[in-house]
Amino acid sequence: MFSRPPYHGSHVLSIADLQREATKKLPRPYAELFNEGATDMTSMCENTTAYDRHKIRPRVLVKVPNIDTSAVLFGSKVTGPLGFAPIALNKLAHPDGELATSRAVANLGIGMTVPGIGLNPYAIQLTILKNWSYAVQMLKRAEAAGYKAVFLTVDYPILGIRHNELRNEMALPDGIAYPNVSDQPLGEGFPDIEYDQLARSLTRMELWVKGIYTPEDVVLAIEHGVDRIVISNHGGRQLDGVPATLDVVRECASIATGKVSMAFDGGIRRGPDIFKALSLGAQHCFLGRVPVWGLAYGGQAGVELAVKIFMHELKVTMALAGCKNICEISRTHLAVVDPMGVLCEL
Repeated sequence: MFSRPPYHGSHVLSIADLQREATKKLPRPYAELFNEGATDMTSMCENTTAYDRHKIRPRVLVKVPNIDTSAVLFGSKVTGPLGFAPIALNKLAHPDGELATSRAVANLGIGMTVPGIGLNPYAIQLTILKNWSYAVQMLKRAEAAGYKAVFLTVDYPILGIRHNELRNEMALPDGIAYPNVSDQPLGEGFPDIEYDQLARSLTRMELWVKGIYTPEDVVLAIEHGVDRIVISNHGGRQLDGVPATLDVVRECASIATGKVSMAFDGGIRRGPDIFKALSLGAQHCFLGRVPVWGLAYGGQAGVELAVKIFMHELKVTMALAGCKNICEISRTHLAVVDPMGVLCEL
């Protein structure tokens, strides 16, 4: 039976445990950088609590002898419908930084998006800023290195209000920088170009747009001809007061289904969270803070532990919900609790 986790015996049995132990090891400015969000952090907190309003409807008269969690990402088969979202400054959590994260995903067969500032596929993140010249160079380098996709992050025209960074007078220590962009005069705001069309003219990689958050912008993404979209509120780190990411997936899925593939990130802390996001229409889920917590806790081994926790919890959830593979996960497996506490169909 696979109910006994492969990491049994560790005192870190959940992502909540991992966050707690990782935070103990991080200096306060770095812990708050990774753990906190914009302004009052309302949206950041709701990103995680939104899952509690959504309840799984298990099917029990179903044979589930073999559970297949595999998925396809960037045209490659991966072991599960999860990957790592772009998150910068991994070396603040561990000296090995992104190298340790990359080795972990390679060992476990999942995907990774490398921040702009084998078996497993990689994507490069591209933040849209006024100086487009650095983007041209980065796209060419990424394509030559075999990257499969580019993630255009479009919810970052200016930096959100992050009180922790001001309070802690956040500055990078010696030896840590943004190697792709540190010598570039970036500027703030969007460039005076059709950036999505320019990106497509410069690369053959899959074009993903990350930061879509409303049905109206899903329509625009489809009109621009992007390959895929990522529903995201930047982990609650940009504009506070927006809905939890999970709460907008359903209405965005109603537009995207059959027209453009849709991935998702925001507040995922448990295997059942992935199941719920897939039930609402996401095809893939990305994790942001979690790999950093893994790094801080135990370097590459800590990152691998995080993935193993997620994959074990997802596999158990699928078995108990009556799903043999991720293609069988659908809206019929989910209900929502309304403000009056009544369980309602989606």
